[in-house]
Amino acid sequence: EDDDDIPQLSSHTLAALQEFYLEQQQREGMKTSQEFNRYSIGSIEEDWQLSQFWYSNETASCLAKEAVVAAGEGGRIACVSAPSVYQKLKELDGKDFSVCILEYDRRFSVYGEEFIFYDYNQPLNLPENLLPHSFDIVIADPPYLSEECLQKTAETIKYLTKGKILLCTGAIMEEQAAKHLGVKMCKFIPKHLRNLANEFRCYVNYASGLD
Repeated sequence: EDDDDIPQLSSHTLAALQEFYLEQQQREGMKTSQEFNRYSIGSIEEDWQLSQFWYSNETASCLAKEAVVAAGEGGRIACVSAPSVYQKLKELDGKDFSVCILEYDRRFSVYGEEFIFYDYNQPLNLPENLLPHSFDIVIADPPYLSEECLQKTAETIKYLTKGKILLCTGAIMEEQAAKHLGVKMCKFIPKHLRNLANEFRCYVNYASGLD
């Protein structure tokens, strides 16, 4: 039979397709290999439609270590919309603290019982076993730079924390952060894996190591 009518891919398209499949195989191979760390930053890719921007490894490490010190021995840490800090805390593999992640993105449910579905639009719609004022420190990174988002996230933070708050958000939110959470800007400047258009800062309400 004459197969001249069967559409043929151009050599350029074919090469690009082969490269894509090769990259996909390598990525899947890495995930199944012993070396793959399911808690490493980037193991779950950013979804820009959900306003997700992961911290750099250095920033996540700095914030995680600050949280451990602030929480104290046997402390409980809550990461609200701050999954890369949660991942870094798990990498630290500390035996003297516990941590949970409150996150809208259900892909993070791979982390089991430590994952709590969270929608900032319903700030107090939390599981019954998440008791008020049961966390030594709450780290939060509201997904949007709006007062509405910050105000609603602040309700969650104030419900969860025993007192200590570590907030990461835009520099333009300084006034609102002080108004809703009583936090002050630190000298430490957080960095992301990708450069963001808006200047980002950290805010605390306690004597931290970020100054």
